[in-house]
Amino acid sequence: MAITNYAVKYSGAVDEKFTAESKSDLCVNKDYDFVGAKTVKVYDIATSAMNDYSRTGTARYGSVEDLNVTEQEMTMTRDRSFTFAIDKMDEDETNGALNAGKALARQLREVVIPEVDAYRYAKLATAAGTKATPAALTADNIYTAVTKGTETLDDANVPIVGRYIVVSPATYNLMKRAKDFVLDTEIAQEMKIKGVVAEIDGMQVIKVPSSMLPTNAGFIIGHSLACTSPIKLAEYKINDEPQGISGDLIEGRIYYDAFVLKNKAKAIYYHANV
Repeated sequence: MAITNYAVKYSGAVDEKFTAESKSDLCVNKDYDFVGAKTVKVYDIATSAMNDYSRTGTARYGSVEDLNVTEQEMTMTRDRSFTFAIDKMDEDETNGALNAGKALARQLREVVIPEVDAYRYAKLATAAGTKATPAALTADNIYTAVTKGTETLDDANVPIVGRYIVVSPATYNLMKRAKDFVLDTEIAQEMKIKGVVAEIDGMQVIKVPSSMLPTNAGFIIGHSLACTSPIKLAEYKINDEPQGISGDLIEGRIYYDAFVLKNKAKAIYYHANV
């Protein structure tokens, strides 16, 4: 059986394909190493309070504290796969339109990557450190709703550089109609491919289909430092001599997940419509 590794032959690296086409890649990081492990622990270490220094006595710096340490376990759960076959005569009688390589690329673009994106957005919305009271967004109130989110991140000392706002087409239309918004739409082509349609207050505006977002989602404001999303395995194969099939057998497996860090959840603000 001859097997073609799609990742090697067609794109060089699967990560590159996700980076190029994923709309959620700008919203997450890959800072934690899951190589050789299904679960990774992240430690959150507390700090010590400041005291007034005393020039007398034995506790001049204040009472000695033990630093509290909490941990968060991140365990991979999403082990997904797909398979389909293309008969030789079906390929021949469609003049090669039904081609294994093209079909696999389409599967990644239209099924695999959107699934990963939708999963990430759901995690961001569910684990957001701040959830606004659900309210219907309009052209009149969206500016106030968004600036309330940016103020929340400001008060939480979230870095300005690296922030994003994820919106549906309907929400973006409201932003364009709001008189107080000044949208910078001069965006480089490579960023447009990733879904970035504008910038506002230093945030990249990422427009995605509403089907990728949670039901009644208004917008998500966040910073990529808050969510880590490893893709531990991405394997796509074209078997051109499979047993029992006259044609090509295409198989794929992707092992991924997304985790919002508890001590960085305040870097995510979620507003739901009603």
